Amino acid sequence: MTKVDNIFSALPADLPEEVFDTLLQSGPLRIERIVSRGHCTPASDWYDQPRNEWLMLLQGAARLRFDDGSIRQLQRGDFLNIPARIRHRVDWTDPSVDTIWLALHYPAESPDAAGSG
Repeated sequence: MTKVDNIFSALPADLPEEVFDTLLQSGPLRIERIVSRGHCTPASDWYDQPRNEWLMLLQGAARLRFDDGSIRQLQRGDFLNIPARIRHRVDWTDPSVDTIWLALHYPAESPDAAGSG
C-alpha cells in the first residue's frame, strides 16, 4: 500500500493494473482511492459486493455497466451509490489520463435494522 496524504499524490508512472489504496479503515467503513488508466473489468467478471459502495470520480472519465443492462457515464465530480449485491463492472476508463476514484465501502442495512428506529 502506498502512503497517500493527498488524493492526487503518489500516482504511479507505470500502471499495468488498477491501483487500490486504502486511505482509511475504521470498523466496517473502508475508504479507498482507485487509480485507473484505460482499465476495465474483464467482460466475464462482475463486482458483486456484500457492502454498499459510494463512488466519486475525482479526475478522468469512466463508464460503468450494470447487470440489468443500464450504463452510467461518469465525468469529473460525478458520484453514485451502488447498493450491496448490485452486479456491476467498469466498462471503460480514459486511457489518456489517470482516472481517480474515491470509494467508500460501508455495510448494507440488515432487513431487521431497516424497520426499527
